[in-house]
Amino acid sequence: MAKRIRVKDIFLAETDKNYTVMGWVRTFRNNQFIALNDGSCLANLQAVVDFEQSDPALLKRITTGASLKIEGKLITSQGKGQSVELIAENIEVLGDCDAEIYPLQPKKHSLEFLREIAHLRFRTNTFSAIFRVRHALAFGIHKFFNDRNFVYIHSPIVTGSDAEGAGEMFQVTAFDLNNIPRSEDGSINYKKDFFGKHTNLTVSGQLEAELGALALSDVYTFGPTFRAENSNTSRHLAEFWMIEPEVAFADLTDNMDLAEDMLKYLIQYVLGHCAEDLAFLEQRLLEEEKQKPQIERSEMALREKLTFCLEQPFERLTYTEAIDILKNSVPNKKGKFQYPIEKWGADLQSEHERYLVEKHFKRPVILTNYPKEIKAFYMRMDDDDKTVRAMDVLFPGIGEIIGGSQREERYDKLLKRMEEMHIPAEEMSWFLDTRRYGTVPHAGFGLGFERLVLFVTGMSNIRDVIPFPRFPGNAEF
Repeated sequence: MAKRIRVKDIFLAETDKNYTVMGWVRTFRNNQFIALNDGSCLANLQAVVDFEQSDPALLKRITTGASLKIEGKLITSQGKGQSVELIAENIEVLGDCDAEIYPLQPKKHSLEFLREIAHLRFRTNTFSAIFRVRHALAFGIHKFFNDRNFVYIHSPIVTGSDAEGAGEMFQVTAFDLNNIPRSEDGSINYKKDFFGKHTNLTVSGQLEAELGALALSDVYTFGPTFRAENSNTSRHLAEFWMIEPEVAFADLTDNMDLAEDMLKYLIQYVLGHCAEDLAFLEQRLLEEEKQKPQIERSEMALREKLTFCLEQPFERLTYTEAIDILKNSVPNKKGKFQYPIEKWGADLQSEHERYLVEKHFKRPVILTNYPKEIKAFYMRMDDDDKTVRAMDVLFPGIGEIIGGSQREERYDKLLKRMEEMHIPAEEMSWFLDTRRYGTVPHAGFGLGFERLVLFVTGMSNIRDVIPFPRFPGNAEF
């Protein structure tokens, strides 16, 4: 088979030379012009067929969705819409496609319809652009940490601990569900299960990353996590990916600096490497916005929003300061918030976070020092014994994009918090050991990867930024 050149590369290739391209037909016009795409870029390559010299049987097989191998000469195009085109000298159909039943006809399809055919939606402009951007962000994350000498830790997917204390976890078992072993008291005898104990799919790699940081100093995880929360909102998935750095000898300020540096790096990276895809997604978003009432339209175009986060220093303030701002805000006083802010201790909702970012400060915000009652057991207690050294990074249009904290490194304080939150110390003895044996101040955070992709692509539903979404009632493909 002749060496193939990608469509992305042929636009930069020397003209008046012969090349071989392979891809899928997007359209075939007038039995003469083939728009071929191989997923390497947004643009299609136009291949020109000599109608009079071509086999009619072959021309009938060139349908939308069919895959082709085309050999021919690249020339400068005289037509509009493309700089070069390929004069087809030999065409081979690699895979036929029945155009009458092929779901992806050359027309606009709704996102809801495309979710139903997620195995084919990669072939659309929208989803090919989204997943090229997703790839660039994933690569950028590894590059960011590698360039800073972090060690990549593969945290376990199957775990016996609940990092968040939330309890909404998927159980893992090898039991025959029709014949589950029981103890004398009637309870399930997990000692007879595959791992000899009750196990779940992980909700976070953080606790294991802490173990790595307390030996390797700077580590990060990047892997799948799972929540069995029965939620069907546009912001929740049952399976999603998390990036979780942990840094030894670091405090809350170091943590905020790392989060801001990372987000700005990734935005800059994707602006530099996905310009064509972002321009397409921005135009798509602008067309979508036209269908919305004026009051619901975004104030910023996609790339303007990305540049806004890149150029603005992130505002840093405490939860207590934020509560004062929200309590005295016009929307709160006029009853415009769905969840009114009445007193200190309220758990902030997306509407509050977005008000701080988009209306009050007009820049990304990092909130710190939350009430201990609304945060996890592992966060370092402040001296007031009321708040913990937590931090949330808030972005326009999305609210919280990162959550993290300085970790509680003091053994007695950590043990007390675990007791208060009814977390069995014996099950977490390995975690407590790190506070017994050479403990150090350390900090880390979690970035939900799909939330980042959602923000960068401008999509509105998180199910559209992961290849095969998992949510209640759906585990297709």
